[in-house]
Amino acid sequence: MKAVVLVGGEGTRLRPLTLSVPKQMLPVGGRPMIERVLEWLSSHGVTEAVLSLGYRPQAFIEAYPSGESCGVALRYAVEPSPLDTAGAIRFAALEAGIDEAFVVVNGDVLTDLDLTGLVAFHRDRTAEATIALTPVPDPSAFGVVPTDATGRVEAFIEKPPAGEAPTNFINAGTYVLERSVLDRVPPGRRVSIERETFPQLVADGRLYALGSDAAWLDAGTPAAYLKANLAYAQTTAGAGNVVRSVVGVGVELGEGSLVEGSVLMDGAVVGPKARVVGSIVGPGATIGEGATLDELCVIGAGHSVDAGVGLVGARLPQVT
Repeated sequence: MKAVVLVGGEGTRLRPLTLSVPKQMLPVGGRPMIERVLEWLSSHGVTEAVLSLGYRPQAFIEAYPSGESCGVALRYAVEPSPLDTAGAIRFAALEAGIDEAFVVVNGDVLTDLDLTGLVAFHRDRTAEATIALTPVPDPSAFGVVPTDATGRVEAFIEKPPAGEAPTNFINAGTYVLERSVLDRVPPGRRVSIERETFPQLVADGRLYALGSDAAWLDAGTPAAYLKANLAYAQTTAGAGNVVRSVVGVGVELGEGSLVEGSVLMDGAVVGPKARVVGSIVGPGATIGEGATLDELCVIGAGHSVDAGVGLVGARLPQVT
């Protein structure tokens, strides 16, 4: 099966880390996030993935010059202008010549969902489109998807007010689509699959959904991105004290420093007696002697924090 992977967004929630690199190229446990997604797709028999590109497309093309990663052949579809979710899916699928059922995934969602089972469910229901669902404590920030006993979607409610959602199962960002879905998407303009295409499918009784308790994480926020990385954390001893953290290549740790529950990307420098707790330090960034980072500070690539400075929840450089 083929897949369309949506990686075109600007990753504004992860700024300043994404000022110079797409979020799906940020490392998760020492490997680009996109590779975690492709590895999962490959494990379920996906042999070709079309990357739907928009923001900094060259980062992906240059990272995989052979057109292959994790056993998956890669194709690239660069949007001429932002087309939103359904528009991007249509553009990428047509660029790649997809003419049969295919999978769509968001490139910043990390999951161990049984994709093989989702495809089988889709085929068993002879659905035109099928959505993977995941339960969350508060569904008000997501697309809520109530279904009947067969899995047929009864409504598609995007970001309902708090306390008013009919279910806590939300759109998990993984779809199985028949080729005919592309015909429902008007060309040449922005089209939201959540707000336009899915409601059309619901009206025609052609949209199904399958819930799962599989691990699922939208890694598009600093807190979620840190959580994703800490799944690969380790504790080491050396010049600095590293506790339950992910440390990239070429990182320098000064004497008496402490790094706990954090991510240090390649080439980061933590000065003597500096403390980095629950924070993210971008590639080549420098934390000065005796400086402290607490409560999810995010330090962008190459940025320097002066010696002795104490930061709590800061994002540097500041972005609007």
